[in-house]
Amino acid sequence: VKAGRMALPPCHLLYQFYVANNRLSSQLLIRSSDSLLGLPYNTASLALLTHMLAQQCDLEPGEIIVCTGDSHIYNNHLEQVNLQLSRQPRSLPSLRIRRRPASIYDYRFEDFEILNYDPHPHIPAPVAV
Repeated sequence: VKAGRMALPPCHLLYQFYVANNRLSSQLLIRSSDSLLGLPYNTASLALLTHMLAQQCDLEPGEIIVCTGDSHIYNNHLEQVNLQLSRQPRSLPSLRIRRRPASIYDYRFEDFEILNYDPHPHIPAPVAV
């Protein structure tokens, strides 16, 4: 996309990876973060990418760290944020990757299985642009 022709500039600025004790950890720096809609998606995406890269490099997935600059909650999301904050956390799911393709670019949707996923009901919220 040509500069100046995007609805918004990219929010992701930097991905950094670190290997220690046979584990691949990752860090993501985000310029601007919609705390209700964007941050959960960005965090899950970083976790998935870390698992995929770790598998490709014969490593175990390690920690993920997300650093945000302008973290914000939009005024039209206050009701949804309060609902989210009223919920009791549930156990985290786990990821199983069913096969190891030859390349990071060769994964398919059916290669991934989410185990023990017990989400709360969806909270609809408009995307702010």
